[in-house]
Amino acid sequence: MVSERIEIEGVLMVALFGTEDRLLKTLESTYPQVEVHARGNSVVLKGSASQVAAAKNLVEEMVHLIQAGKELLPQDLTRSAKMIENGNLKPADVLSQSIISSRGKTIRPKTLGQKTYVDAIDENTIVFGIGPAGTGKTYLAMAKAVQALQRKEISRIILTRPAVEAGEKLGFLPGTLNDKIDPYLRPLFDALHDMLDPESIPKLMTSGTIEVAPLAYMRGRTLNDAFIILDEAQNTTPEQMKMFLTRLGFNSKMIVTGDVTQIDLPNGTSGLKLAAEVLADVEDMHFSILSAEDVVRHNLVAKIVDAYAKHDDAKIAKKAANNAAAQNRIAKKTSDQ
Repeated sequence: MVSERIEIEGVLMVALFGTEDRLLKTLESTYPQVEVHARGNSVVLKGSASQVAAAKNLVEEMVHLIQAGKELLPQDLTRSAKMIENGNLKPADVLSQSIISSRGKTIRPKTLGQKTYVDAIDENTIVFGIGPAGTGKTYLAMAKAVQALQRKEISRIILTRPAVEAGEKLGFLPGTLNDKIDPYLRPLFDALHDMLDPESIPKLMTSGTIEVAPLAYMRGRTLNDAFIILDEAQNTTPEQMKMFLTRLGFNSKMIVTGDVTQIDLPNGTSGLKLAAEVLADVEDMHFSILSAEDVVRHNLVAKIVDAYAKHDDAKIAKKAANNAAAQNRIAKKTSDQ
């Protein structure tokens, strides 16, 4: 058992521990072998040496984040604790990185995986963001696109998705073209409304500064001076993926996002899966793999993702075991003959 005292300067204890001590309770639940006591402007930690050291590190990171103007939530503590455990990066370096601010809301990476993804977008021309629902693949890509537009690094944003359920044949749906494609592109519109003044979006779309269209409408084009995002890429065919990637023009950046566990193609190979195999060693391209640890929705979402992943792994293991057993039976039968 060891004891550590941390002197807190320039930060109110209520900001450090949260209203109704929510952050204090999260700290205690994160490190159950540590007793936390607040005395004046100091925090005393008592418990096992390893957990006290980790808890001290986390408290110091909390202080840095508050001093940087970040309002902490319980989930920020749990994510920060994982970063400290992995030892790759300081939580303050991740959670204080701002992409854009809109209507009082700041969009920033919230996990180490998300920061790696955002940094890759800055450093590469084509980036693949692959991971389960809730990891911020599309949302962060949209934020980087808006940031690039505001900085005048590009002149337009192009957002696209495959309309799989309609097989890219939208003619039988009622209404105008916009009515037909709206169900497939609505998630992209929703993200735009979070990042831009809603009244400005129709003007930007009318002028062509922002274009939202199904993947089928990308064929035959060369996209210059643009930030292009392909969403739900797991539902592209290999031919569609190749077609999309070869639309890249000068001074453009492409982000491809998808979840290989949610393929809705009726048959055939996913273009996203094949691209990960074929293009893995191509320069100026990066594959960011996000996991359940990067889920920033409700805590249950990460647990659901984990549960399905374990189920799929168990099915694969069982299938492999059955195949091995069948091979053994065949080999034994052959030797007996």
